[in-house]
Parts: sequence; structure tokens; C-alpha cells
Amino acid sequence: MDFSFDLKRTANASAWRVLPNRWDFVAFPLIICVIAMAAIGFHETLAPMSTLKTQAISLDPSNLPEYAMRTTLRMLAAMVASLTFTLVYGTLAAKSRRAGLVLVPILDILQSVPVLGYISFTVTFFLALFPGRVLGAELAAIFAIFTSQAWNMTFSFYQSLRTVPRDLDEVSRGFHLTSWQRFWKLEVPFSMPGLIWNMMMSMSGGWFFVVASEAITVGNNTITLPGIGAFLAQAISDKNLHAIGWVILAMTVVILAYDQFLFRPLVAWADKFRMENTSSGDAPESWLLDLIRRTRLIHRLLVPAGWMLAKAARVPLRLPAFQGPRFQIPQMQKSSRVGDFIWATLVLISTVYVVYRVVIYVRTGVTLDEVGHVFVLGLITLLRVVLLIAIASVIWVPLGVLIGLRPALAEKIQPLAQFLAAFPANLLFPVFVIVIVRFHLNPDIWLSPLIVLGTQWYILFNVIAGATSYPNDYREASKNFHIKGWQWWRQAMLPGIFPYYVTGAITASGGAWNASIVAEFVQWGDTKVAAHGLGAYIAQTTAAGDYPKIILGIAVMSLFVTLFNRLLWRPMYAYAESKLRLD
Repeated sequence: MDFSFDLKRTANASAWRVLPNRWDFVAFPLIICVIAMAAIGFHETLAPMSTLKTQAISLDPSNLPEYAMRTTLRMLAAMVASLTFTLVYGTLAAKSRRAGLVLVPILDILQSVPVLGYISFTVTFFLALFPGRVLGAELAAIFAIFTSQAWNMTFSFYQSLRTVPRDLDEVSRGFHLTSWQRFWKLEVPFSMPGLIWNMMMSMSGGWFFVVASEAITVGNNTITLPGIGAFLAQAISDKNLHAIGWVILAMTVVILAYDQFLFRPLVAWADKFRMENTSSGDAPESWLLDLIRRTRLIHRLLVPAGWMLAKAARVPLRLPAFQGPRFQIPQMQKSSRVGDFIWATLVLISTVYVVYRVVIYVRTGVTLDEVGHVFVLGLITLLRVVLLIAIASVIWVPLGVLIGLRPALAEKIQPLAQFLAAFPANLLFPVFVIVIVRFHLNPDIWLSPLIVLGTQWYILFNVIAGATSYPNDYREASKNFHIKGWQWWRQAMLPGIFPYYVTGAITASGGAWNASIVAEFVQWGDTKVAAHGLGAYIAQTTAAGDYPKIILGIAVMSLFVTLFNRLLWRPMYAYAESKLRLD
């Protein structure tokens, strides 16, 4: 046998596997364009602040590609920050009982605190960090977008960690996986379908606050960052309908781009984490993911990174924050109760002190009659939110299940749903203002749809995620037992998607409260239309710069959202965790 020939053929085959193929030549330009876009965006953030004053926002459509690139980079940077926050915060809230007692209510409050209420404070902070540089304003805008993205992702991850099937958890412990290994091998993969759909919703929901984040007012100064949001704000101020049409076109292109280049590959990749024993009928597909898999050189370059991540996930670390609740002996339970008492006392003292400082400040510009008036406005907004969330649930839960159980349909609906979720309510201001003024309609009724316009999609996306991750073997069992109609909904599907629905409803209600600031007080040029409600109150006091009343409005809104979550959504969460886990 000619061993030299075999060695030569093996060496040639190894070298051939390293050489690029035709798919590499297609993928390389895409990668280079992404790197170049990131480099250009980072270079522009290092420019001096004076450049923003010399570069006024132009409504010339030829500037929209550059504006779209700047806005997309901000939203992607906010998405990376949101994902990091989700993994850390969600894990602590789900794994640590004492931390969860504080972190979960804080998360309720954070999602209810309006961006417009504290953006002026955060802008001052970031500008002080980088004086005279555009980077400070860019970080302030990224932080504002982050606050519209992070909360629903964190709720989704938290819900997934709390509802990991018990049998899978016991198997992981039976294999003696450490808390770190169990986190990356079981809990993160189990959470992937829901987390990715919430990432889509976060990216789409971020458009709602792009206008506020790219046109920032600090005192008497307005800092305008080049972007689609600033372009839209200028178009609304100038009553330029043609410019608004160009904004819609630019948004459509951007949404389709990150659907094809980011979320479609992620959905197709996450399909392998479905919890089932039988194969699904139609797996989601992505041409970009298929392209990367067909490449030779790029695939080889990605192998070391994948190997390092796999090794990091197998490191036998035992971290208390990742451990989760376990059975405790009586002596440990007694010590735990003492620790709980000390922890609760410290939290109570800190809360009382913060409330005391807020009350002292608010009293300087607010009377008791004003406080009572704000509470009444809060009840009016609460009524709107409850009715709109109920209507959205009746509409989108059945449609979400229909879409989620059909991957081929979900693949077609996904870009449309992302576009509708990203469609800012600001674009409809001209229609609502003109119609209300022309026909003398009641703003309290006809401005209400704007509240749920952007937040109803939280319910749809989470229900789709729940239906997508619903085990295929459960579906086969339902068919074999001939479970159909309302019995199928009541005994099979609704219990399966209920944890996901609760996550979507919580974030939808919190987002609706936040959206009320934009929806209850709308403006088209010099024409202003306001409805009675807490959102309009915060918007008007923010425009007037009355900080005691702004803080009062934010505090009352946070109180309403927290109580609403505690009295309704948290009991539903507990029920989902104890009764409706897919064990």
C-alpha cells in the first residue's frame, strides 16, 4: 500500500477544507460591511459636541441611509446591554429568594417609570462623564433605548428560569452538574425561544422611544443626534407629510434588514432548544444561517470561538447566585428566617428613607389637593390600560397560537409583526389630531388606541414564543386522545402558553402605562390634543419643567403599576409556576 500517497491526499484534503469556497466570497462582503458600519459609527461618537450644532437635521431623503445606520447602531448597542442585564438581573431575581423580594418589585417599577420622566437626569450624568464629546449624548440615547428594551427580556428570562421542568432539573442534578454548568446547559437553552422572541419585541419596541432618545432637551438646550428619530421629530414639527412617508420607508427597510440578518438566523438556530421527544413538522429556516454553515473558511474561523464557549460552559464553578432554592434542614431554615428578618428590615428602612426624601422634595411644589387630583388621573389611566389589555388579549392569544404552531406561517408573519410592533405612535399623530379636531371627537376615547398600539405586540410575541416552544409530543398526545375544540384550549394549549402570556401581559401593561405619556398628549405642529389621564399630566409637567410635579406623577404611576402587578399578575405567575409547568 502506498502510504505516501494517502498522506499526500489527506494533507491536500485538509488544506482544501481551509481554502475559501464560493459561499465564503458571498459571506465575506456582508461581514466586512458590518465591521465597517460599526467602525464608522464608533468614530463619529468621538467627535466634539460642537459638530452636532453645525449638523442640523435635514429632511432631505438622501440623508436617511446615514441616519438609519446611526439609529440601528444605537439600537444594537442597547440590545447588547439589555441582554447582559437580562442574564445577570434575571438570574439573581430567580435564583436568590432574598434578592428576588427586592429585584422583582424594582423591575415592576423600572418598567413603569417613564423614559421622558428621567431622561433629562441621565443626559446630565452621561454628558458629565464625557464633557465636550458626542459620546456622552450617544450613551444617553442608548440608555434611553435600553430602558425600553430590557424589562420584557428580563421578565421572559425570569419566567423561564422559574418554570424549568422539574424532571430536567433533577436529571441535571443527577449528572452532578454544578450551578454554572446547569445554567448554561439547561436553563439558558430552555429560555432561548421565549428570549429571542422578546428580543424581537424589544428591538421593535425601541422605535417607540427613538424620537425621545435622539432629540434630548437639557434645560434650555436641545441636543439632536442624527438618526431616524430626530428626522421624524423634525418632520412632525414642520408638518411635513412627505418626510413622514420617507421615514416609514426607511423603517421598513431597516426592519427587514435586521429580520433577515439577525432575528431569522437566531430563530432558526434556537429551534434546536425546543423541549420535545418527537421532531417538529416544519423547522424554521434562515438563508443567512445556511450560508454561514456552507462556508468553509468562515466556518473554520468560528470553530475556535465555539470551542472556547463550550469549554467555558463546562467549567465546574459553584456560584451561590446560580444555585437556586434547595431543601434545607431545620437549623438552616431557622438561620434563614433570621437572615430574612434582617434583610427585610434593611430593605424597609431604605425604602422609608427614600420615600421620606421624595416627599420632602415634592412638598416644595405640590399641595394635597394636587396629590388627590393626580391619583384620580391615575385611576382614569388604569381603566384605559385594563380595558385595552383585555381587548388585546382576546384578539392576539388565539392568533398567536395559530402562528406559533405553524413555523412556516410564523416565518412569513415575523417581518410583518416586527414592522407593526416597531411602528411608532408618533406617525399616527397627524391622523388622530386632524380627525379629533375636525369632527369634535372626545380625546378621552379616541386617543386611547394609541396607548396599546405599540404594547399589544408584547402579548402576541410571547404567545407565539409559548406556542413555538410547546412540545410536539404533547401535540401528538392530544391528537391521539382526540382532544379538540374548547377542551383542547382549556386542557392543553392555554396551560402550555400561560406562563408566556403572563410575561407578555405584564410587559404590555407596563409598556401601556409608559406609552400613555405619548398617547394622552399628542401634538401636530402647533395643534395639541390632550386626554384626561396620568400620562398627559406627566407629559405636560415635563414640557413645563415642573420637577416636583414630574416626580409626583412618576411616583403615582410606579405605585399603580406595582400594586396592579402584585394584586393580579404576580398571583398568576405563582399559579403558572406551581400548577402549569411542563413536567
